[in-house]
Amino acid sequence: MTDFITMQVVRYGLEQVADEMGYTLVRTGRSTIITEIKDISCVVTDVDGQTVAQAHHNPSLLAGFEITMKELVKKYRPEDLAPGDVIVMNDPYKGGQHIMDLYAIAPAFHDGALIGFVGNITHHSDLGGVAAGGVAGGVREIYLEGLRLPFVKLMKAGREDEEIFAIIANQIRVPDKTLGDIRAQVSSLMVGTERLARMYDRYGPATMQQACRDLLDYSERRMRLGISNLPDGTWHGEDVIDDDGINDRPIRVAVDVTVRGDEVIVDLTGSDPQAEGNINSTLANTHAAAYYVLIAVIDPEAPPNSGCYRPIRVVTTPGTIVNPRPPGAVAARTNTSQKIVEAMLRAFSQVIPERVTAGSHGQISTCGFGGTDPRTGKPFIYTDIQGGGSGGRPYRDGRDGQDSHLPRFMNTPIEVIERQFPIRIDRYEFIPDSGGAGQYRGGMALRRDIRILADQVSFARYGDRHKFAPQGLFGGKPGSTGAILLNPGTPNERSMASKGLDIVRINDVVSIRLPGAGGFGSPAKRNADLTSDDLRNGKITLEAAERDYDYKPE
Repeated sequence: MTDFITMQVVRYGLEQVADEMGYTLVRTGRSTIITEIKDISCVVTDVDGQTVAQAHHNPSLLAGFEITMKELVKKYRPEDLAPGDVIVMNDPYKGGQHIMDLYAIAPAFHDGALIGFVGNITHHSDLGGVAAGGVAGGVREIYLEGLRLPFVKLMKAGREDEEIFAIIANQIRVPDKTLGDIRAQVSSLMVGTERLARMYDRYGPATMQQACRDLLDYSERRMRLGISNLPDGTWHGEDVIDDDGINDRPIRVAVDVTVRGDEVIVDLTGSDPQAEGNINSTLANTHAAAYYVLIAVIDPEAPPNSGCYRPIRVVTTPGTIVNPRPPGAVAARTNTSQKIVEAMLRAFSQVIPERVTAGSHGQISTCGFGGTDPRTGKPFIYTDIQGGGSGGRPYRDGRDGQDSHLPRFMNTPIEVIERQFPIRIDRYEFIPDSGGAGQYRGGMALRRDIRILADQVSFARYGDRHKFAPQGLFGGKPGSTGAILLNPGTPNERSMASKGLDIVRINDVVSIRLPGAGGFGSPAKRNADLTSDDLRNGKITLEAAERDYDYKPE
């Protein structure tokens, strides 16, 4: 066993390796979903595929490495691997997320011996499918969602496999962007293997390997201690998805969280059968949601690695919305994982109310626009992810215009969008009164009006909470529902489904209005100064202040 200081020094060194991989990927990427939104993450594992360090990017993408790496180390023996190899995979039924998320993994060596793996996962602007961006809702089969790759060596001893690259290029609409992004992933991995080998040079194999084992055990001990501080018992929570993009009926996500000593069981077997549309949550995505909540409410300061997951058991039934069978489609899986998080937080509100939030916007509205840019005559794909309100907290208002549970998505600046694509952003603003009233108000939602400056542009998207509002807690009121309107405020205004694929024309305006978030605690307990501040800052209207907070204008 290493001493605690050495273990922590190694820990932060490994996290720096993962972060530097991420910085390299962002700097060398081509698509805005990488360079601006930063829908990526990077990881360092040991030789058994256990995560020992992850980058400070999108944690929702990393739980899949647990499943993916178990499959990879079964397929590739150490003698099958060489320095400069890069293995890619995006199969949702082998630990992947959805088709647009491509895993890239490289073995790392020191003095000829395998010492572990470095990996990254990146959301690509296109990998084929029925619509540009690969984010069309209402798709029935995974075969329609894009190019599904098994484990395959994209790079062999530092050389590109030209045939694999040709297969990928033949499947996608803008090959130079996607292939550039894939090569950015490879560059990131080369940085990771070099930096990891350098750490082995500095500390030696024995110290590094022991420190990694100690780090995993340390995280496990912290999680078990936090769990044991909770009372034994079982708590139930539920949430619903509006629809699956095909059938107009809600889908139920149900969870029973059981604490037994220093272990937790997350039982999702009460959830509805898998959907016909593509909202099914892959097993990796389901585990990510469960791990996220448990780390957040039990010990958010624990080093996030495979040791954290050891006291946690996630139970699902194959063929359900949280564990689909092939060929179930899964592109819009985040609509379900967000509801798993919301249901678990509602369950925990019964035992640790001081550690949870009210209902958030609880979905991820991912949109893909694709067509021909009239300025250049070349195809374009503009993929974006929109944020809504986060739930009121036990001590503070919810955060306005935030991303969702699990990821850490960034905003795509208007200037970048308008420079790269035939798009103009007419409006980008908060929506007043979208946050539910409460002692602590729910976060405000965002509105983005997108004007199309090209003709015959595909508009693919998936979102949710257009029918069922984000709920408040302990007397807090619900937040607003979302909506997508085509040409708002004109005679041609019409509502668009939250999940689907349409063709829009030049000068059409797509108005994306995200859901808000629920309030926490009774509005009667809200500090009057906070209400006055909200009114002055335009976060609530006078009508809402009088209705929800009994506000009396001076």
